[in-house]
Amino acid sequence: MLAGAWLVIYLDHITPPKSLSERAYQEIRRMIVRLDLVPGAVVREDELQATLGLGRTPIREALQRLERDQLVTVVPRRGVFVSQLDIADLAVLYETRAVLEPYAMRLAAVRGTEHHWAEMAAALDPAGDGSSADELLAIDRRCREIVWEAAGNRFVTGTLDMLYSHSDRLWHLYLGDVADLHGMIAEHREILAALRAGDAEQAAALILTHMRHFDEQIRAAVRRRLDPPLAG
Repeated sequence: MLAGAWLVIYLDHITPPKSLSERAYQEIRRMIVRLDLVPGAVVREDELQATLGLGRTPIREALQRLERDQLVTVVPRRGVFVSQLDIADLAVLYETRAVLEPYAMRLAAVRGTEHHWAEMAAALDPAGDGSSADELLAIDRRCREIVWEAAGNRFVTGTLDMLYSHSDRLWHLYLGDVADLHGMIAEHREILAALRAGDAEQAAALILTHMRHFDEQIRAAVRRRLDPPLAG
């Protein structure tokens, strides 16, 4: 009994470094996605340690994960840099997510519980006409995370989590040119209704429509930035 109690205390003691690494990963990823760390910027470990109040080890472990996610690039003898945003990646992101997102929806429709759908409804509840773009994007991500949890396939959802971060970064880059983010909240409400009804095919079809709208808006925003104005 005493040995068991000692083991629990020991495990509690050694667990924090892992949770600190996860915290570092989430925080640095958020900074990259929201463009607090802009594409091409040098990532300085000492500055991250001071900003996040974390030690060197969790920061380095987080950067290793972010390199695997292709959000940072490590250049030998030069340092770590935030990966560039290439608009050409939009097509690749779309075609990959177009396969995996509907699959995750089908799994979630079968495996999800009312607990998941109540949580999703609660996430959507604060969305209103007065919600900021950042608040709406946070709701969009939370809805995705709940669906991924309900799907119960960590390999699929882990990949989707990484792909979503890249798409989210594009959102933030072109955010000022996107006409309306409130439409995607309405789309999530339709998706929720399909999931609650256990209608896997409808949920899959709706997420494809949702993603197509995202793709179309971003492409339109890119064209507006790149096309020269017509001469008067």
